[in-house]
Amino acid sequence: MSETQVSQDQEMQDKLKSLELEQRDEASSIGRLVYWAGVLFALAHIYFNTLGTLSELWVSAIHYSGFALICALMVPAFKASSAGGRRLALTLDIALGVAAIACTMYLILFEDALYDRGVTFITSDWVASFVAIAIALELTRRTTGWFIPSLIVVALTYVFWWGPYINGIFGFAGLSLETVMFRSFFSSEGMFGSIARISWTYVFMFILFGAFLVKSGAGDFIIELSRCAAGRFVGGPGFVAVLGSGLMGSVSGSSVANTVSTGVITIPMMRKAGFPARFSAGVEAAASTGGQLMPPVMGAGAFIMASYTQIPYVEIIAVSTLPALLYFMSVGFYVRVEAMRSHAHAIELDTRSFGEVFKEGWHFLLPLAVLVALLIYGFTPTYAAGISIIAVIVSSWLSKNPMKIKDILDALAQGSRNMATTAILLVAVGLVVNVVAMTGIGNTFSLMVSEWSNGSLFIMLALVALASLILGMGLPVTAAYIVLATLSAPALYNLIAESHLIDLIVAGNLPEQAKVIFMLVDPEKYALLSAPMSQADATALIAQVPGDFKGQLLEQALNPTVLSAALLSAHMIIFWLSQDSNVTPPVCLTAFAAAAIAKTPPMSTGFMAWKLAKGLYIVPLLLAYTNFIGGETTDVLRIFVFALFGLYAFVGFMEGYLEGPLNIALRILSGVAALLMLWPHHSILLDSAGLVLFIALFIYSRKTRSASLQSA
Repeated sequence: MSETQVSQDQEMQDKLKSLELEQRDEASSIGRLVYWAGVLFALAHIYFNTLGTLSELWVSAIHYSGFALICALMVPAFKASSAGGRRLALTLDIALGVAAIACTMYLILFEDALYDRGVTFITSDWVASFVAIAIALELTRRTTGWFIPSLIVVALTYVFWWGPYINGIFGFAGLSLETVMFRSFFSSEGMFGSIARISWTYVFMFILFGAFLVKSGAGDFIIELSRCAAGRFVGGPGFVAVLGSGLMGSVSGSSVANTVSTGVITIPMMRKAGFPARFSAGVEAAASTGGQLMPPVMGAGAFIMASYTQIPYVEIIAVSTLPALLYFMSVGFYVRVEAMRSHAHAIELDTRSFGEVFKEGWHFLLPLAVLVALLIYGFTPTYAAGISIIAVIVSSWLSKNPMKIKDILDALAQGSRNMATTAILLVAVGLVVNVVAMTGIGNTFSLMVSEWSNGSLFIMLALVALASLILGMGLPVTAAYIVLATLSAPALYNLIAESHLIDLIVAGNLPEQAKVIFMLVDPEKYALLSAPMSQADATALIAQVPGDFKGQLLEQALNPTVLSAALLSAHMIIFWLSQDSNVTPPVCLTAFAAAAIAKTPPMSTGFMAWKLAKGLYIVPLLLAYTNFIGGETTDVLRIFVFALFGLYAFVGFMEGYLEGPLNIALRILSGVAALLMLWPHHSILLDSAGLVLFIALFIYSRKTRSASLQSA
């Protein structure tokens, strides 16, 4: 290897390292302490989720304090260059971790004493609650920056200090500081509320499952399988990036981790095949972002979604599969078009066949099969994840490199390390969620957003997309989803449900029990409801119903299945839109990581990734305006098929290229075809017309390209 190549590789490693947290060396004495603490804590969580009988409040507090210790030892308080500075940082970090454990012990030992005093604080109660919150803020600052700690401070002070000084809809009478501290630390509403419970159950068990899969060699198998499946086609390395990142996303649920782990392989392959460097990095960033959308893990957001909506996790991942496939196919269409335009050639990636690679590693798929089977059978996600971890170990014994005791310990430790920053983040965000619940500001925000949108679902979607982008500049994806779902999901759900209600009124099929509510509002309108009416009249009629009656009207008019689908659609839309910060400048860590590997300008790479990830905006429109979630099987498949071709036509419109170049007129026609197949007009004739138009453009561009190649 030449000196130039070594220098370039070192530069890439430095750029990737700059995107990561500054952490202590795993080989140091502190690193070994973190290792064994991670092993013990992972075993403790397995016990809590299977045989444990401790109260959820206590387990949440233990979860917080243990990961606070691990996180404090992993991520130093400050970067020190001198030995004295490093010793000072280590001393502070150990003190921080011990203080977190002390706060948890205080809660467990003196919880009953607090209630015996009638929840009247004494000095030690004040100290424990303040210190616990301060530690959560400091560790969150270390791992995610200043945005979340600042948001928490603003939220908490709003409740007991400056809320009463605000006029208008955001004014709040205020609560005492004692009440705020009690609800934030000693109750199951704040730090140790539902978000913390999700953290130590679903999230940790699945992150641990992913760590075992990676340690067993499943990650390497996924990449090898993707290379054999797609690598030999024209533009194959690009398809390897899309397929590999999608499959890896099922394991890790982290877009940046996907980019780093698969990008170091796929980006050089794409460059070797003839793809431009910036495009190669953009493909990897866009495809890795989709990893959080790919079942069965889907990052931490899917578990939080299940808790918020009370919809079974298995149902969420079931309805998420086809939308995720649409996203990955949309990125794949860009790869196909660019491969034709750049004359990218096939390269020999592996001498083995797909069958040979699959035969060597088929057992890596057994744990995923066990996981899905247990979920379908009705077991809880935590139990299914626990059994699947055992399945990983057992299935590894079918390979040439079975997992040994050391490998199992490594996986336990790595699972805890991977979870540390996420656990602290989720516990801290619980403070914001608690403020929203205490003050009712979530309902206020939803009403305000509804007023801004003026009953328009499209404007509502645009507002949510804008809010997700702004929040994503300072919040990780999971935190952005939690905040957005807490504030805007009710308003978005109401508008989606109202769209179904409007369809019933337009068709003249409103149930009698729902008509009674309209009679109470305006008796003269009752007679009009027995016959079809225009959509404008139906919308105006619903607008007359007071907000207090709308919830009852929706329950009377729509069956529970439709309401459940509307609720899931609202949360799924927010979850999808919260991913856009990964690929949208100016803050897009996934694109920056890909740019470091491809040695391309980070910002221009971000814009390329943003263009390739347009499915993040198109698919939510389908979720909002169609029955893609909750519809009959035939309707869902019809929407999927036409959306698939519609996305391909959209790519043709964006790029001015299909199988060959498209002039201005043909490019516009490609846009028309995309609009016909993607627009929610509910007409099979218009969908078919769009499909015929696209096929004609595809065949024509293919023939013109063949003719130009022959003449050349």
